[in-house]
Amino acid sequence: MKQEVQEALDKIRPALQRDGGDVELVEVTEDGVVKVKLQGACGGCPMSQMTLKMGIEKVVKQSVPQIKSVEAV
Repeated sequence: MKQEVQEALDKIRPALQRDGGDVELVEVTEDGVVKVKLQGACGGCPMSQMTLKMGIEKVVKQSVPQIKSVEAV
């Protein structure tokens, strides 16, 4: 499942990088929670929670339906 999540993150990564940010996969828990670290411009952006939930989480859940949520650490 971790590989599937990484592939999903790779799909959204170019959009984040265009805005000066990036995302790093930290962990995929057994209960379906993905933990990521927002980097670069995304790390301190006031819109980062919206990017996390409406962008990253949406793409990950579409690609890997077993995922329940995506959280920033």
